[in-house]
Amino acid sequence: MPINIPNNLPAFDELTKENIFVMTDSVAEKQDIRPLNIAILNLMPKKIQTETQILRLLSNTPLQVNIELIQTASHVAKNTSQEHLTKFYQTFDEIKEQYFDGLIITGAPVEQLPFEEVDYWNELCTIMEWSKSHVFSTFHICWGAQAGLYYHYGIPKHQLSEKMFGVFPHKIEVPNHPLVRGFDETFFVPHSRHTGVDRLDVEKNNDLRILTSSPISGVHIITDKSNRQFFITGHSEYDRFTLSEEYFRDKSKGLNISVPYNYFPYNDPSQPPHFNWRCHANLLFSNWINYCVYQETPYDITSLESIQ
Repeated sequence: MPINIPNNLPAFDELTKENIFVMTDSVAEKQDIRPLNIAILNLMPKKIQTETQILRLLSNTPLQVNIELIQTASHVAKNTSQEHLTKFYQTFDEIKEQYFDGLIITGAPVEQLPFEEVDYWNELCTIMEWSKSHVFSTFHICWGAQAGLYYHYGIPKHQLSEKMFGVFPHKIEVPNHPLVRGFDETFFVPHSRHTGVDRLDVEKNNDLRILTSSPISGVHIITDKSNRQFFITGHSEYDRFTLSEEYFRDKSKGLNISVPYNYFPYNDPSQPPHFNWRCHANLLFSNWINYCVYQETPYDITSLESIQ
């Protein structure tokens, strides 16, 4: 698909090198079609890296997609330049009157804090409430999924005995759901988190369904009964070396970190890591865009009914 992004966004050059079809604003304006409008609330510290990862996966469809990058106003990013944020990001107040076909809420390295102690928690709650009436489909990732489940359904997160860190096998529990169309019976997903969601807490809520899970890392994809909210506990968007970078970063700090599960050949960190989740990552995002957003969103997005 042509992703409509500014041509001076750092991701532009990287995606162009990978032969991914990106489109500048001037070209997009000449096309007489109704593009999809996707907002990305980027809570990750390395924002440029996360932008590139997500935009790469959103490219696997013939649809034209306009991207709006959003940052929180109540938290000052320390790992991304203010120049980049000012040039490419909007705050919630600047976009709250708009409507979006889709919203992606990323993970964040704050999972061991109680939700209410995260400095932008109140702002995030405002955004999640707004999304019920201004966004057709919301895609929550990792801590973003835990935050969404807690805010919308009161489902708590639980501290794990050790970090869930590696690439884990998963299975499909609802084979006919459009989000998992084309998935293999077993597929792999990276996880990197200290907290998790208990399956029993999810199953107690009749408004939720578990679509996929892992015998090791637990529930993976959860959807609400309207199929407009998805909660993804893993990081399918990660690059080949993302877990490696996390591992060596923590080792250099002297932290007690285990070698990522099922990631390095022969469990040897000196070897280049496996990259065995890329196909399903692309399929997950393209299914979301094609079947859960494009096929279902009303043409007049302003007529969107609020999720009850």
